[in-house]
Amino acid sequence: MSHTILVPLDGSARAEAILPKVATLAAALEADVVLLRVVKARVFPGVDPSEAQVRVVRDAEEYLAVKAEQLGLWGLPARTAVRYGEPVHEILDHIRSASVTLVAMASRGHGAMRRLILGSVAAAVLRNAGVPVLLLGPEGHVSARGLGEQSAGVRRAA
Repeated sequence: MSHTILVPLDGSARAEAILPKVATLAAALEADVVLLRVVKARVFPGVDPSEAQVRVVRDAEEYLAVKAEQLGLWGLPARTAVRYGEPVHEILDHIRSASVTLVAMASRGHGAMRRLILGSVAAAVLRNAGVPVLLLGPEGHVSARGLGEQSAGVRRAA
């Protein structure tokens, strides 16, 4: 079975902290890696958003190219994808449309009260991905959810 690991990145060092773990896991599984960035332009009402949309997508493509090159230096080729919209919706849609078998991402580690009020991208992906999720916590702890019998190869390599 071939594996595809989706790595959502938001441009933060916190999100990028998962990359060394992904490199190790992908090498062990001989998995494909897809780096994903979800963007959305913020513009003032009444202003044409087109230029801002093009700019944020272009910036995201450049950012992902640098991260993919970094993985390449570690001996791991990676594809990139940029999606425009709300992070949770776009990540979940990409999981379904790209035959992703594992999601690997970092959690920002917001407190329980803030997650309860605001929600969290990582928490929403964890609940709704439909595939195993490897989550890097704020102290560097890795947890996995959804690694059942159908994902035995992923579990052994993690």
